[in-house]
Amino acid sequence: MKTFSVMLAGGVVAALMISPESQAKVERFDVIESGPAFEGREFGEVGGYQRIDAVAHFAIDPDSKRGRMIVDLDHAPVGDDGLVRYSTEVVILRPADEGKGSGVLLHDVPNRGRAISFTLLERAEGSTPPVTADGGGDGFLMEKGYTIVWSGWQTGLPEEGLELSVPTLEGVTGPSREEIVFDEVGTTGTLKLTYPAASTNPDEASLSVRQYPSDPRSTAPGLGFRYVSENEVEIARPEGLDAGAIYEFIYPATDALPTGLGFTATSDLVSFLRGYEGHDIESPLTQVDAAVALGISQSGRYLRDFVYQGFNADEADAQVFDAVMPYIAGSRKTYVNYRFAQQGRYSRQHEDHDVQGDQFPFSYVEVEDPISGRSDSILSVCAATDTCPKVMHTDTSTEFWQARAALVSTAPDGTALEMPDSVRLYFLAGLQHFSPFSAQSSVGDLCRYPSNPIAPTPVLRHLVAAMADWARDGTAPPASRFPTVADGTLVPLNELALPDMPEDDLIPVYNELRLRDHSAIPPIGGQAYPVLVPQVDKDGNPMGGVRLPRVAAPLGSYWGWNIRNDGFAGGALCGLTGSAIAFSASSVDGDERVGVAERYADEEAYVAAVREAAQGLANDGYMLSDDVDMVVTRAVEDFRAVGQ
Repeated sequence: MKTFSVMLAGGVVAALMISPESQAKVERFDVIESGPAFEGREFGEVGGYQRIDAVAHFAIDPDSKRGRMIVDLDHAPVGDDGLVRYSTEVVILRPADEGKGSGVLLHDVPNRGRAISFTLLERAEGSTPPVTADGGGDGFLMEKGYTIVWSGWQTGLPEEGLELSVPTLEGVTGPSREEIVFDEVGTTGTLKLTYPAASTNPDEASLSVRQYPSDPRSTAPGLGFRYVSENEVEIARPEGLDAGAIYEFIYPATDALPTGLGFTATSDLVSFLRGYEGHDIESPLTQVDAAVALGISQSGRYLRDFVYQGFNADEADAQVFDAVMPYIAGSRKTYVNYRFAQQGRYSRQHEDHDVQGDQFPFSYVEVEDPISGRSDSILSVCAATDTCPKVMHTDTSTEFWQARAALVSTAPDGTALEMPDSVRLYFLAGLQHFSPFSAQSSVGDLCRYPSNPIAPTPVLRHLVAAMADWARDGTAPPASRFPTVADGTLVPLNELALPDMPEDDLIPVYNELRLRDHSAIPPIGGQAYPVLVPQVDKDGNPMGGVRLPRVAAPLGSYWGWNIRNDGFAGGALCGLTGSAIAFSASSVDGDERVGVAERYADEEAYVAAVREAAQGLANDGYMLSDDVDMVVTRAVEDFRAVGQ
């Protein structure tokens, strides 16, 4: 039995049903609302778009091959047929006339339930699936004719987030570890627990504090806590510790969730939308020639883990994504498929330093790790089933400092790794973790130096389009550009040759990675992995990657790291914020970097340098020629902003 009920205007729910005896992975696809997208705005030859808001309902056998891959799924409640049921929210933007589309399904993996790619790719405002005409930004993706899909994979999100709904694992209890850095002055602070406490007896929990991750855990005088509820703890903060202190709370938790179902939700939804057999219901899409995925930051780590754990094969071992782009993920994976997982946490040099999700393997090449004693690759599992996607791994400077990106291209013993033909590595040199195209440099209380405003937009959106072409047509994308030890663009931290500058304490710390035993709580650290970072040129700008025009024709030094101010764990890395250290108007003593006046005779000369750099990237296949003028317009604004 198959039915497909078309959505009627006015919000009537449309249900795609399967017969009771079927065990297809997508049981229902409930369309909540459907209609013209972007307030009827049209995009070039593709024309208008349609938006579909829906909920996809899944079933999985916990004793199946894929069911056994999900941690604790054997504890989940099942129906009379022995299947576990769960659901996820879905948003689809498709050409109203699918015949005018490109045939490419772009799955934009949400970040904490938010759709953030339009900020980078479309120069749009906001971080939710777009609603208004302005929400489409400059229309780049829509003019390409892509069908864009968002779907939830994370639990416990705010109401506006695209969320995964999974059953609670009743009776599953155990220790859970939370960590918080308040980064504000105060005598108390509130910690919201990811999972409710199984007991609010304070004798069954522990609280410690330390100034830096490497410091011993302490129960300093004045430190204490009380349960406000089973979901919230109030922490009494000792006098004398600054705002950047690290508080760690370990407590008995209950109501665990099989959060690894986020992987099967993504896998089975895309399999269904592609029209693959085995679902017993019809996809709302009629033309999908290729499926690609973009994951930004948290969702980039998710994509790496999705592939590593073998979920790029659906239940019938059909390949789900033809190509993926983990963007600003570095060498990390995720804290998702664990008991009492905390999907939003990830390792940084100061915050959550020793959290799960950053252990070997790191690269797309099979290597032997002398530290863990293991041999593995991100692609090992999919290689065994011939379901590996093409990979376009893309990082900024921040990921070399906070996410050990050097381990993607270099083995733990220092050997350079040769990527397979199906993998490209791109380093966007001199950029911080995330900056929209409209960003301006600013200084706050937490970080010592002005933030880095340079956005990846001109290069990133061309790389996304190149990924789509690679998946659909086999058109090879541009060659990898990633720093290497061999050419001196990747060096040990103690060989970083920053120019002399008026600022002091310029050598940053690094988010050191150690082999870590997470079976112990708190985890136990072992041997450290090597530390390699991109070398810089005489201007202090990183080498060895793709240089955006604003880095190639600089007005300052642009880094992926910043330093915490005194009072906020001074000297530690300042989260994911980069730095922009402007050149002097004219050369000055104490600063090896040439001043702006000696570099560029006037605004016209600066704009010419930016245009030349932009056109060079376009000629080499790293940027669209159509975006050169966009870059030049921003360059004029930048030059005038520095008062030249």
